[in-house]
Amino acid sequence: MQDTSKQYDNVITTCRDLFVKKMSDYGSAWRILRLPSLTDQIFIKAQRIRGLQQNDVQKVDEGQESEFIGIINYCIMALIQLEKGVVEQPDLSVEEATELYDKQIAVTKQLMLNKNHDYGEAWRDMRVSSLTDLILQKLLRVKQIEDNKGKTLVSEGIDANYQDMVNYAVFALIHLRN
Repeated sequence: MQDTSKQYDNVITTCRDLFVKKMSDYGSAWRILRLPSLTDQIFIKAQRIRGLQQNDVQKVDEGQESEFIGIINYCIMALIQLEKGVVEQPDLSVEEATELYDKQIAVTKQLMLNKNHDYGEAWRDMRVSSLTDLILQKLLRVKQIEDNKGKTLVSEGIDANYQDMVNYAVFALIHLRN
């Protein structure tokens, strides 16, 4: 489990570094995005990964890794939006956004550690394609919850689904890097 924590941190360092660089380039323009827009961005990335896994020919020279990083960062943005709400104008400095990013990652990593303990690192025996499918399934669930105006009868909320997607994407990146 110690290896998992270190590997998780290494993946998140890559994702966080890109997030900070894009914040420096673009500011917090993403703060205007409503949750369904973020969900759709994540969906596009997951669909692209699935296409890369299934298709023999690739016409854009970007692999799965950059798309999984995008899924992680968009999910963290969505979690921040859930906490802070959507705004009409960018309102966060790089430092504020990074602090919120770190807060969401800490909660999401703790969830992973708890589940990883209970499931006995079952993800290590999973294929990257299965992790991709699980992310797509979570996305379809989130879209349904969004269509239901956030109401669920017995299901976990949108935040838990975004957190699971982050963790599945981290696991996929760990697999791809090994």
